[in-house]
Amino acid sequence: MTGLELALAAFGLMLLAIFLRVPIALAMGLTGFFGTWIVLGHPNATLAQMKTLTYDAFASYSLSIVPLFLLMGQFATKSGMSAALFEAASDWLGHRKGGVAMAAVGACAGFGAVCGSSLATASTMGQVALPEMRRRGYSDALSTGVLAAGGTLGILIPPSVILVIYAILTEQNIVKMFLAALVPGILAALGYMLTVAIYVRVRPGAAPPAPRKPYAHRFRTLLRVWPVVVIFGLVMGGIAGDWNWSRDGVQALFTPTEGAAVGAVATGLYGLFTGGLNWTTFRASILETAQATAMIFLILFGAQLFNSFLAFTQAPQQLADWVTAQGLAPFLVLSLMLVAYLIFGCVMDSLSMILLTIPIFFPIVMALDFGLSPEETAIWFGILALIVVEVGLITPPVGLNLFIINQVARNVPISRTYAGVTPFVLSDLIRVVILVLFPGITLWLVGAMF
Repeated sequence: MTGLELALAAFGLMLLAIFLRVPIALAMGLTGFFGTWIVLGHPNATLAQMKTLTYDAFASYSLSIVPLFLLMGQFATKSGMSAALFEAASDWLGHRKGGVAMAAVGACAGFGAVCGSSLATASTMGQVALPEMRRRGYSDALSTGVLAAGGTLGILIPPSVILVIYAILTEQNIVKMFLAALVPGILAALGYMLTVAIYVRVRPGAAPPAPRKPYAHRFRTLLRVWPVVVIFGLVMGGIAGDWNWSRDGVQALFTPTEGAAVGAVATGLYGLFTGGLNWTTFRASILETAQATAMIFLILFGAQLFNSFLAFTQAPQQLADWVTAQGLAPFLVLSLMLVAYLIFGCVMDSLSMILLTIPIFFPIVMALDFGLSPEETAIWFGILALIVVEVGLITPPVGLNLFIINQVARNVPISRTYAGVTPFVLSDLIRVVILVLFPGITLWLVGAMF
């Protein structure tokens, strides 16, 4: 059996284990361990390799950014920031057709800018916005569908933990990945708002208009969200801004890890001043951050074992050479990969999808010619992968965001949520096609800053 055949067989067994609900970290770790054992031919060599592999997996300084951004998201969730964002957006947009649903999208985008988690954004904004939309007579389908879709902005609007993991796996610049995600993230929010506008014109009864608020009241609520703007500007501006006006390139105020620490401290201070963060919520934030970090790091270790096995078999390079030799159009290969992400999204979360597929897909993409430099190709593919992973979170019947919203709206049948989220899935697919055909949209801000 060749290395490629062994890797493909192991990959199939691992997918079977995942479908049978074996934890993704365990499935990847065991596949990698026993696969390496078969390749090296002796268990002692495999165990000896794990000593250095464990250190290499967790000694990376870049990984310290993960718990810091997770803590920032926990503080944002506990501090009541989501309620202030939704109230301000609702006051400015609520009187329009579907305005409260549009406000929910805007609030999700704002909260995603300081949270970095899709599931946390969907859960938090669902608890804040869903009661208000139902009070104003919005249909169950539109209310739950827009919140499930809006939650996906949590991993697309930077900072994003998934982008950090992708950057580390592919050895890309984290700052450039954040900048590349910003324009597609804004397009996603605008696309969702446009979808709401079309939806309420096709079904006028789904979103009754709300009374117009006076401008004095609107500006008062708008002033309450200035900390979100300040924190986002401080984090993104600090790690990407040309503060020293040097001709040698971008001179950042601090590194991404330092920016994550500044963001966590600033969000925590906001929670203290607003009263949303006390000793109980602070302790809960630390514990939940520790649990999420442990889960992510365990999956990372399993991925490291699996990646090591793939390296021994040389399967990614062989597969890349095989795909190149077939003479297939690069965009056809890319499209097949994106479809695979949509399918994987039915059975696993976004982090697992990235860790599982990047070691296999990335060498293939880098071997194809899209008319871009290697760095541009890596950044562009990372954003496309992230967007399609995001679509997988809301794709019926098993999108994780759908179940998060269903837990918040327990009396709404899941079929109604499926119906409500379908127009937003179509919006996402149209956006993917546009970004595939026009890579410059994704890469423009990176080129402008660097």
